[in-house]
Amino acid sequence: MSNYLEFPPRNQRYVASFDKGGLALPPAKQYIVVTCMDARVEPASQLGIELGDAHVIRNAGGCAKDALRSIIISQRLLGTREIAVFRHSGCGMLAFTTDHLRRIVKEADPGNTAVVEAVDEISFLEFSDLEKSVEDDVKFLEEHPLVLKGTVVTGWIYHVETGKVSRIV
Repeated sequence: MSNYLEFPPRNQRYVASFDKGGLALPPAKQYIVVTCMDARVEPASQLGIELGDAHVIRNAGGCAKDALRSIIISQRLLGTREIAVFRHSGCGMLAFTTDHLRRIVKEADPGNTAVVEAVDEISFLEFSDLEKSVEDDVKFLEEHPLVLKGTVVTGWIYHVETGKVSRIV
């Protein structure tokens, strides 16, 4: 059975107690969390983020470069002034290289030049050192001309084995 078939009944349970329709568009606490799409990572409960508090931007690896478009919109249009970059232990981004993933994609559709051209244009932004990747992303954000000057940027690791977070930067 397809998972999407469960969306309507699950939503009905949510709607039954929903009372947040009056929340403002800008996040109340004016911060952004950039984190991974990993299913073991759930920043709202893990960090105590309430609905309406923050913008949570998720992508493979929680990469700041990948999140930059959303960060600019969040800061310039919705007033966020703080960014927390989160990586996590056991991240899949530690387990491959761009060349390896490109090869997998190409081998899945041999001879398709459109696939070859498209995948060759993508950097999958993998990393080999978890802490260094956090430090690099914090530096990227602090130095990027489109991130507002004075933005507080911190870097963290969430430990999937224990549920704890550690500040790196």
